[in-house]
Amino acid sequence: MADIISRDGTWSFDGDTVRIVPGGKAHPVRQDLGELAVPLHAVAGVSFEPDRKGGRLRLRLRAGACPVLRAADGRLKDAADPYQLVVEKDRTGVAEYLVDEIRNALLIEQVPDGPVDGFLLPGPSVPVSGGGGDGTASFDGQTVRLTWNWKAEESKTAGGPVTLPLPEVTGVRWVPAIGLENGSLRFDRGGAVSPAPAKFDPYSLELWGLSKREYTAVLVAAAVLVRMPAPAPAAAPALEAASPPPVPAPAPPADDHDVLLRRLRELGALYEAGILTDEEFATAKRAVLKRL
Repeated sequence: MADIISRDGTWSFDGDTVRIVPGGKAHPVRQDLGELAVPLHAVAGVSFEPDRKGGRLRLRLRAGACPVLRAADGRLKDAADPYQLVVEKDRTGVAEYLVDEIRNALLIEQVPDGPVDGFLLPGPSVPVSGGGGDGTASFDGQTVRLTWNWKAEESKTAGGPVTLPLPEVTGVRWVPAIGLENGSLRFDRGGAVSPAPAKFDPYSLELWGLSKREYTAVLVAAAVLVRMPAPAPAAAPALEAASPPPVPAPAPPADDHDVLLRRLRELGALYEAGILTDEEFATAKRAVLKRL
């Protein structure tokens, strides 16, 4: 077990899962998202970036694995990113050790760093709510509800709160406020994208960026995304018989003796090829031998 405890939060790794717990003063997005259990096969990489005050841990997930990152589309600030941790100066050694442990596990388990076909994390729990600006969005797992405040345009408040059943949602887009440009949380219906500005669209929140809480609208977007039905696969051409998909071979047990011996041979080949350093090879070899 490797772990690090800082004022910004706690990360721990047991060889299979990275557990992330936000600190009490973490960004509202991280606090509302709560504790995360990230399986090793969802991780693409990890790094520690030192600076004069300590540094920052960054866990890089495989593309498509996390609904929050999918909804954010690269627009989250560092402070709101649940996969970053600010590290104090006296904890840098522990941070570097944690990075080594995760990297060795990725190497031993041969986890690919490419994209995945579906979400590997469950996303925000429901009910969830968030937003600001001219209203609040909430989602209970079945229905999206938009309620307006006194700042909303009359075209929105006149119609009252909006309810949108999940089967009617065909898209959701979150954009934070940037500089003088307002952001939005928009829901598409029936495959159509509304041409109206967010301030007048009854299926959109306008986000002004006046508080950190507005960023929590991304959690509503993520909760909807992860529960939307996956698009139906394309039908096979009429003139060609669709071949049945191959049946994947059952995965061997994690501690299978032959599998571990094969991994030792693979590590030796990587070492002989100069891909692994002496220290990396020794550390990875010890980790495999412990499981034999």
